[in-house]
Amino acid sequence: MVFEAAGAAELFLVARLLFGGVLAFMGLNHFMNAESMAPYAEAKGLPLPKASVYVSGGLLAVSGVLVILGAYVVVAAGALATFLLASAVTMHDFWAVPEDQQQNEMTQFLKNVVMAGGALVVLTLAGTAWPYSVGLSLV
Repeated sequence: MVFEAAGAAELFLVARLLFGGVLAFMGLNHFMNAESMAPYAEAKGLPLPKASVYVSGGLLAVSGVLVILGAYVVVAAGALATFLLASAVTMHDFWAVPEDQQQNEMTQFLKNVVMAGGALVVLTLAGTAWPYSVGLSLV
């Protein structure tokens, strides 16, 4: 993909700021609210629930920043897509919770799925030279 259309490069930068910024904020939220999130992770059967909250927070924060910067995009977007799809199914299993929790879990499930879709779009564009990026990659 070439960013030749007027404003395309700037629009893509805004998209990266929005997508990566929300992910980074979500990651920071894991760190700021680890005490309240750990019991939920434990209830979902995660081993080492507090550590899981910190690890997932780190993945979200670092990957979000990398998407914004346009650095190591294949790793960041691949990790995000994998994590978001896995957590949608394991953490937000709306089909397996009591009826009074189904709507909230479905909303969280759908949020993760749509963000995984965004990560896959970013992954698709990883081989393209990105405007306004640091351009670091593994290859």
